[in-house]
Amino acid sequence: MNGRDIAVFAARTADDKKATDIVIYDLRGLSDISDYFVLVTAHSRAQTRAILESVARELKRAGIHRIGQEGNDAGRWVLLDYGDCVVHIFSPDLREYYALESMWGDAPRLDWNQEPEVVLPRRKTGTDVA
Repeated sequence: MNGRDIAVFAARTADDKKATDIVIYDLRGLSDISDYFVLVTAHSRAQTRAILESVARELKRAGIHRIGQEGNDAGRWVLLDYGDCVVHIFSPDLREYYALESMWGDAPRLDWNQEPEVVLPRRKTGTDVA
């Protein structure tokens, strides 16, 4: 699974959890940090946690592990680093404060609603029967 697939999956998962202002920036060739940034707004600590846990759990089940996680204990901002894709979950006030759109606003946006459905592979476990 590549960074684009992770980005689309994260955007759709956030949408399923009622996040707003979901944007994917295609940073390929523009940044050494990552190929894709996903920005979403969560309106409560519980919503932030739901998005975070759903994305992390489903990607882990597919054998995709995050490189790192940053954020604050108040649940107002969380960053999930998957290497080729970084997912930012912001409260409305911190999204405005950090203003990543002003930094990356010239980068192409990926219309995640128009992307094909991302089907996560399932890794085999010791309990799988062939």
